[in-house]
Amino acid sequence: MTNATTKTPGTAMFSRFAAVLVSVLMMAGVATANEGGPELEQVNIRLDDVAAMQRGARLYFNYCSGCHSLQYLRYSRIAEDLQLDPKDVEKSFMFNGGKIGDPIVSRMPAADATRWFGKAPPDLSLEARSKGADWIHAYLKSFYVDPGRPLGWNNTVFPNASMPNALWELQGLQAGIGGGHDGAVEKLELHTPGRQTPQEFDRTVRDITAFLQYAGEPAALKREAMGVWVLLYLGLFTLLAYLLKHEFWKDVH
Repeated sequence: MTNATTKTPGTAMFSRFAAVLVSVLMMAGVATANEGGPELEQVNIRLDDVAAMQRGARLYFNYCSGCHSLQYLRYSRIAEDLQLDPKDVEKSFMFNGGKIGDPIVSRMPAADATRWFGKAPPDLSLEARSKGADWIHAYLKSFYVDPGRPLGWNNTVFPNASMPNALWELQGLQAGIGGGHDGAVEKLELHTPGRQTPQEFDRTVRDITAFLQYAGEPAALKREAMGVWVLLYLGLFTLLAYLLKHEFWKDVH
């Protein structure tokens, strides 16, 4: 009885501390990702929508992988998790050759990237975990033409970004409309249509966002699938433990 009484308060205190710490970290991460920025649309990416992640993977490797790496993810893992034929992955994703078990690394030389863009493009393995899916979705839709920038592009979610709009052929060209004395862009208007309608482009961006969210935590697919069985096991174990306790203590008065 003494040991049980001693451990319970400590365990409860640790649980409360862990809960508060997780909440603070999550709030800090969200605040940092969108500090001073516009309100972001909630995209509600579903990890069970494998078709969206498959489309997003194809879009990523066609439009993003030339500059950005996913060094913590391997081609073979994509094939396994997204239910893709490894031969199809080799044909459609591995533009630089290599082996199916290799990590996804851009072949763009860092020195050339720095000379062209001002800095080397970041690795995107943990981008969704760092910035959040809502931020990625909003960022990819918020490029506009800005002749004052070195590459001719700017972004309302991440002002003065060094990245050009890699999806401009699909989205079209947007203009930034200012409304304040400081000339800040308040809204975006599409003045040259792209190959996709706004609805089609929104799905394109959602698919890329879904893939990057998967890339940030590939184990989440299996973790969520196993979670149901773990809860069922815990429920059954709790029932058995209760019946066992009842049997042991039935003669104690």
